[in-house]
Amino acid sequence: MLNIDEISDYRDLLKNYYTQRKLEMPLYSYKMLGQKLSLETSQVFRVLNKELHLPNRSIPLAKDLLDLKGRSGEIFEILVAASKTKSPAKKDKLYKMALALQDVDLRKFNPSEYLFLSKWWIPVVRALIEMNGGHAEVSRLVKQITPTVSEDQVREAIKVLKDLKLITPLASERYAATTANFTSGSSPTKTAAIRSYQNQLLALAQNALVAIEPAKRNISSLLVGVDEDCFADLNEMTLEFRRQVQKRVGEVKVPNKAMQFVFALYPVAEVQNGHQVKKEGVRK
Repeated sequence: MLNIDEISDYRDLLKNYYTQRKLEMPLYSYKMLGQKLSLETSQVFRVLNKELHLPNRSIPLAKDLLDLKGRSGEIFEILVAASKTKSPAKKDKLYKMALALQDVDLRKFNPSEYLFLSKWWIPVVRALIEMNGGHAEVSRLVKQITPTVSEDQVREAIKVLKDLKLITPLASERYAATTANFTSGSSPTKTAAIRSYQNQLLALAQNALVAIEPAKRNISSLLVGVDEDCFADLNEMTLEFRRQVQKRVGEVKVPNKAMQFVFALYPVAEVQNGHQVKKEGVRK
């Protein structure tokens, strides 16, 4: 994902690409780059030196060259348009559009932090401590968590959060919570931890169907027929919706509820021969 804060001009990306290719292959030339962008050698020189903009025909070629897909490709096109416009108001509007497409800030888990996902209520306790203004009275936290957990489980959660420095002590026996958005790499250990946590969340969703009144939850499902292209689109749409949820939540100034979202897209039937009809189950 492109980081707009690090890009002053879209042409910097092309210049960085050229510089990197030149380091890897000293014979790499403006002519060779021009062939990729459908430009003359002199045009490439002027683009990299910010004397000329990419013509429209070269924008898709530049995206392919820089391997910019999805939102990164959209951001690149917006940055090109912003650089070309003479109107300050339009330029500002385009930069705001590009910023809106950026991912939320994510913090990488280190191996020890996977303890954070060992029990579903540990992340909930972290969220509640933040919503309670840093206060972590065990008796108060127990009353706020659904479904019911014990005081010992809450104390265990606080200890894990302190050990992992996911909460840090402040004055007046309060705590500060760290970044709420996390992501993870891939390894057998990490995959097992994530799967275990997701299984707990699915169990919570099942419990919520019975224990939580419909007005306070939203659990629905769809059974749809798709092909490979549609399946890929649904995956992308799910990721985009997840990103939009994170951005919307980031705008909340004084949260008073901790809600758990579970996204699930999985096959329930597949036709291998004859008519290629595929059905996928979608659950939110």
